[in-house]
Amino acid sequence: MMIRQAAKKALGLTSRQSTPCSVGIFRSYHENVIDHYDNPRNVGSFDKNDPSVGTGLVGAPACGDVMKLQIKVDEKTGEIVDARFKTFGCGSAIASSSVATEWVKGKAMEEVLTIKNTEIAKHLSLPPVKLHCSMLAEDAIKAAVKDYKEKRVKTNGGAAVGETAQA
Repeated sequence: MMIRQAAKKALGLTSRQSTPCSVGIFRSYHENVIDHYDNPRNVGSFDKNDPSVGTGLVGAPACGDVMKLQIKVDEKTGEIVDARFKTFGCGSAIASSSVATEWVKGKAMEEVLTIKNTEIAKHLSLPPVKLHCSMLAEDAIKAAVKDYKEKRVKTNGGAAVGETAQA
């Protein structure tokens, strides 16, 4: 937050001019990206050692974006009851992470695996050059679910919720 405030001050932006886009020197972002960048939902993290938490950590070496998305799962129902993210990257990566955490809450793990980067990109109106951000969000969701399932098998010596153990 302090970095964003320092950048705004350096660019001479007031609180009403909440993004560099309004100065006209940066690429123009859709209002959904600006909203999720200025007011990100579900920022933070859970204890990665908690057996009800799955962690997905993904990155894009080409641009330097790194995204950590965590899900908290109700172990009895298999429903994702909460989600958090921490992202180092551009506004589109932060917005994609924020949207992903909103979309996974209240859904079953198998259902969130159907969330596609194209849906996130469409919701945020991402330009083609920023599609990798929505791909990271999709990959982070899949990685968090995979981590939870693997952790569940190790902890319980059996299958994750909704799966049968294989011999």
